[in-house]
Amino acid sequence: MHFFDEVGTDEAGRGCLAGPVTAAAVVLPKGFENDIINDSKQLSEKKRALLRPIIEKVSISYGVAHISPKKIDEINILNASILAMHTAIEQMDYNPKFIIVDGNRFKPFYNIPFECIIKGDAKFMSIAAASVLAKTYRDAYMEKIHLEYPMYNWKKNKGYPTKEHRQAIREYGITKYHRKSFRQLPEQLKLGI
Repeated sequence: MHFFDEVGTDEAGRGCLAGPVTAAAVVLPKGFENDIINDSKQLSEKKRALLRPIIEKVSISYGVAHISPKKIDEINILNASILAMHTAIEQMDYNPKFIIVDGNRFKPFYNIPFECIIKGDAKFMSIAAASVLAKTYRDAYMEKIHLEYPMYNWKKNKGYPTKEHRQAIREYGITKYHRKSFRQLPEQLKLGI
């Protein structure tokens, strides 16, 4: 059963080697429709940038939260992703009666009932809207820290484990923005000669 005062939540950046994990929570008005909003991974950067102000304007309430690499290392990426979603919901000036979560893992948030929905960002508008906000806010964060460490090219790879990002780690080592609990480089093949 789904309510119109439900909040949709999603995160971005779980698989990255650097930067925060970012979550957003969105409550959309009853009957809201938009043909473009979909899972943010299916949208171009340009479309996400166009959608962000629309979502912020039409939503009844929204929240966005970054969880730092240091915290990710302390509590692990799954717990950090859930903490990011909880924090995003807490930021809203709205008390939802139901929470819908993209994915298959979540922890109770106060006593609000919730449902985990695999590929929820492709099925529910509020989760899709949350995925767009999480991705655009995280991308903006990575573009900002790119200025501090341009050699990793975070403005392009956003901290994901691309060949280029891993090569920069080999050359320059890791920064305060890297997740130390993640395997930064694939293990070298050793010949037993």
